Amino acid sequence: MGEPIKGRVEWFKDYQFIGRIEGDKCSVILGEGGISPMRLLLLSVAGCTAYDVVMILKKMREPVEGLEVEISGERREEHPQVYTKVHIHYRVYGNVREEKAKRAIELSQDKYCSASAHVKLSGAELTYSLEIVPRG
Repeated sequence: MGEPIKGRVEWFKDYQFIGRIEGDKCSVILGEGGISPMRLLLLSVAGCTAYDVVMILKKMREPVEGLEVEISGERREEHPQVYTKVHIHYRVYGNVREEKAKRAIELSQDKYCSASAHVKLSGAELTYSLEIVPRG
């Protein structure tokens, strides 16, 4: 087990809170004027898998020039309003082989992306799709 990760959320004003993780250099505004915690969770999944896919494609020596990850989620009506469905669309830029891009996504989703794992463990159905935009 690694060191515990510690964070803090402080009430700033009205319905606005500022969150920080110890040792990180940025803060996030939660609530009014910021992002809702559940939307941040969705964005965290997208960021986690995006990082993985770029890292894996680079290790595969694929000519990845860019990546966009679009994510959408559906939540149940009753509380707690957890995500029931999440879809991730990967748009890979560059002359990347489709089978390599698919493999990078599979590795991210099945092995490396902890944020995706949390969503799946909550019972949500997680699906994904791939689009490759070749260059030149």
